[in-house]
Amino acid sequence: MAAAAAAPAAAHMADVSWKMLELRARSKRSEGHRLSGSIYEPLKSINLPKPEGGSLWDKLDHYYRIVKSTLLLHQSPTTGLFPTKTYGDNRKAKVHDSLYCAACAWALALAYRRIDDDKGRTHELEHSAIKCMRGILYCYMRQADKVQRFKQDPKPSECLHSVFSAHTGDEVFSHKEYGHLQINAVSLFLLYLVEMISSGLQIIYNTDEVSFIQNLVFCVERAYRVPDFGVWERGSKYNNGSPELHSSSVGLAKAALEAINGFNLFGNQGCSWSVIFVDFDAHNRNRQTLCSLLPRESRSHNTDAALLPCLSYPAFALDDEALFSQTLDKIIRKLKGKYGFKRFLRDGYRTALEDKTRRYYKPAEIKLFDGIECEFPLFFIFMIIDGVFRGNPAQVKEYQDLLDPLLQHTSEGCPVVPKYYYVPADFVELEKKNPGSQKRFASNSGHDGRFFLWGQAVYIIAKLLADKLVSPKDIDPIGRYIPPQDQRNVSMRFSNQGPLENDLVVHVALIAESQRLQVFLNTYGIQTQTPQQVEPIQIWAQKELVKAYFHLGVNDKLGLSGRPDRPIGCLGTSKIYRILGKTVVCYSIIFDLSDFYMSQDVMMLIDDIKNALQFIKQYWKMHGRPLFVVLIREDNIRGSRFNPILDMLAAFRKGIVGGVKVHVDRVQTLISGAVVEQLDFLRITETEEAPVFKSLEELDLPKHSKVKRQSSTPNASELEQQPDVNINDWKNKSTYEILQKLNDCNCLASQALLASILLKREGPNFITKEGTVAEHIERIYRRAGSKKLWSVVRFAASLLGKLVDSLAPSITNVLVQGKQVTLGAFGQEEEVISNPLSPGVIKKIIYEKCHLQDEREAVVQQELVIHIGWIISNSPELFSGMLKIRIGWIIHAMKYELKIRAGDMPAKDLYQMSPSEVKQLLLDILQPQQQGRGWLNRRQIDGSLNRTPAGFYDRVWQILERTPNGLIVAGKFLPQQPTLSDMTMYEMNFSLLVEDMLQNIDQPEYRQIIVELLMVISVILERNPELEFQDKVDLDRVVQEAFHDFQKDHSRPKGAEEQDDMTAFYNTHPTGKKGTCSYLSKAVITLLLEGEMKPSNDDPCTIS
Repeated sequence: MAAAAAAPAAAHMADVSWKMLELRARSKRSEGHRLSGSIYEPLKSINLPKPEGGSLWDKLDHYYRIVKSTLLLHQSPTTGLFPTKTYGDNRKAKVHDSLYCAACAWALALAYRRIDDDKGRTHELEHSAIKCMRGILYCYMRQADKVQRFKQDPKPSECLHSVFSAHTGDEVFSHKEYGHLQINAVSLFLLYLVEMISSGLQIIYNTDEVSFIQNLVFCVERAYRVPDFGVWERGSKYNNGSPELHSSSVGLAKAALEAINGFNLFGNQGCSWSVIFVDFDAHNRNRQTLCSLLPRESRSHNTDAALLPCLSYPAFALDDEALFSQTLDKIIRKLKGKYGFKRFLRDGYRTALEDKTRRYYKPAEIKLFDGIECEFPLFFIFMIIDGVFRGNPAQVKEYQDLLDPLLQHTSEGCPVVPKYYYVPADFVELEKKNPGSQKRFASNSGHDGRFFLWGQAVYIIAKLLADKLVSPKDIDPIGRYIPPQDQRNVSMRFSNQGPLENDLVVHVALIAESQRLQVFLNTYGIQTQTPQQVEPIQIWAQKELVKAYFHLGVNDKLGLSGRPDRPIGCLGTSKIYRILGKTVVCYSIIFDLSDFYMSQDVMMLIDDIKNALQFIKQYWKMHGRPLFVVLIREDNIRGSRFNPILDMLAAFRKGIVGGVKVHVDRVQTLISGAVVEQLDFLRITETEEAPVFKSLEELDLPKHSKVKRQSSTPNASELEQQPDVNINDWKNKSTYEILQKLNDCNCLASQALLASILLKREGPNFITKEGTVAEHIERIYRRAGSKKLWSVVRFAASLLGKLVDSLAPSITNVLVQGKQVTLGAFGQEEEVISNPLSPGVIKKIIYEKCHLQDEREAVVQQELVIHIGWIISNSPELFSGMLKIRIGWIIHAMKYELKIRAGDMPAKDLYQMSPSEVKQLLLDILQPQQQGRGWLNRRQIDGSLNRTPAGFYDRVWQILERTPNGLIVAGKFLPQQPTLSDMTMYEMNFSLLVEDMLQNIDQPEYRQIIVELLMVISVILERNPELEFQDKVDLDRVVQEAFHDFQKDHSRPKGAEEQDDMTAFYNTHPTGKKGTCSYLSKAVITLLLEGEMKPSNDDPCTIS
């Protein structure tokens, strides 16, 4: 009883002591004294010197109290999410901000692990992080239907939401009300998930959650081709609701994929079925895309502070030190201010001039925000963290000194990071006149319980690192950051860091499809194996591997199917797989029997093999060597195809193919050094029926029967490719007569022409002697292919609407290099492609736009897209100065090149050339123009390629600044306003606008003269700052004036009808006394002098 009575008394005494301590602390505060050791007194600055020899407990206790009062106080007790606004009732939580809050709690927990008796704080902090991560997972899993749809068709209306109710986890905005598509948020979730589990936290509990995370990976793998709204949720800089491809999103996706590849979500307690798989080829596309986008953030964002968390902590997404320095320098140069970094140039967010009642801006409105953008101290903190990771104390001190004066404090003395510093409305005009002259004011964070939690979280992480309470290895257990001196050629699983130059040896297995082919090749000293000889190892086509991956991530409860039907690339097929107890090797997609005629050109196959080996050498980043299976089919060595194949196989034997070191051996020998991927997700219970996979079967042919080498003819003559009937004579004849002629005719070209008339008139199902019209054309297609009648093959392929494999990825390869693609015949309407499209949409465009004049154009354009997609990935310098890749115009350039080569003889027909010859011709015209050529020829080719000189678009910007009424050419008008207000000089969108202005010009050589004219105008205006154009500048008129002057100097008695022939002008050297530039300059100066001159203070002609 006494003990029971003493308990309330003790509690009362403790309560009195507590109040006395608080009163004493308050009285000391009012006197302005500082009381060391009291936990209740305010800290004027968090950087106040700590008592010498302060214990680790005291230091951590200091940060624990800050985290409790500024972060954990606001964590939702139900979902674990952190609200964006820490006041008011309508609490919304952003996934992105909540992740950083979880990371902060986790970082402090890691610091507490150093203390044995932590009073339960490690557990509390760890589980605050776990609760938040699981809260996000809960919100995400409730939207599993969106994940299922998004992985099939990634569009903004089907994406996971980025904002949820902090209390319930419900959706709060529809996709029409908010830019939810943020690849960066999902990627950051995956990245922190791996980091935290690696440190020992248990976040994923069951197989449903594992399969859901696997499906998130499927979505993130496609980041390189999905325009999103980015970190700032606004997409384009113009804030008009349009998404863009952002470097920061692609970089975070790349980092997340590297981190989660092969990772066990159950941590140390996991087994094989809790492992996550990543498509290595998809990861590599993200890597290539990131490197081609940087140092830009997107088309409209020349640079952006959002790149800092991508380049540095937490993602460390870039493995190219030079590109890292270039991008970081640009961010600092363009965005750094006294109060933090601007998010991006002309960012109107929370400025005094922003209309907060509207979601989107009006055209040209962003010009208002020029020079008064808010500055965010948050990015100083990211630079502090970067300095710690990179071992740069000078950088840490520089940014700490910049940050300290910007911090606010709560009444309890806790440091508060203001969200931003803004220029008040009264000072806007003065700031615009004299940038940096006006005092900026902090957003009201920290007052009335208002905190910017993302800033608070990152601040605590930075302080823990700077005070050495946690190390970079603690908060980056998977080693995302590897110092340059520690980088190795072959990386760890989690990181793709390390130099790309390597001396890799590719292991090669030569497989003959039949025993008799093996015997035949053996007579030439080529050792091969047949599918039977490699047993029990199976050889699969990549499409069988795709079928196996259909089972990855399947979850009926959540309505999730497995991996989408996406081909496996060269890197994926260079691994060995263990599937349902079988050992499997795969051959690349290039050896698949394709329905498209390019596979019938053996030189293309050889080229593809060399390219694949180059690609593997450059991008292979795994322990173990790649195993490349070369499948030799009997059809490969028929007729004239044999010698090129034999030469290639001999190169394999010598050990070097196309500059790549190779080692040829038996499959059984090569397996020991290869990378083995265990596909354990194909767990089949006794009740389930095992999936059936088809391995490569050996052709059952007599071993010593002779291989028919001469069953294919050498290259067909031009005569065989020409039809012996005229389409105009036959298109009006009766169907009966056409059928009769079709039956009697032996010429394949004529048969194709007659069948095309029937196809258009009667439809594909009309019956002929050889089945339906479509079947008849298919036979013509096959026969023409075996005879190498390429013109007939292309004509038949087009009639059948054939579509080449990998068309969509090839277009994506071009787009991610910052280019646009146009499809359509030269001189006809073109379709501009700015964002990745599905194969079905591309097919529709090709057969609508390219079919009008010559059916064969539709398939040749497909050939060129495939070639260009490969060339631009491997030799992007060949496309320098070309912003729009106009396929129809490139075909025109190729035809023109053939005409130049022929001289006075008839030119070779492009459509009669083999696909490999077409590719070589394309490579030839992409090379810089030969000096020995006439200027007409050079202008024709460069104009057809839409090539421009270095700095061309920047110069057009400078012209527009001095041309108030804009420019016009071929009926296309480029106005000065709102162009200059809406855009900035160096952004990609302005360059594309200039290309749009030049789009209507229908002669390549004339386009090139216009480009030269714009360069001339730019130089004249640069040298004469007092001049500007008064009226709209009609570029066509200026060229006409220059041409008339040229005619006067070159006048000869000619007929009036030849007066407008500009051939001689086009063929004139640009520079020199009588060069085109001298005539263009004269016409420009005449036009300039028609207007008024602006007085200039330093005008040398001014006397007083």
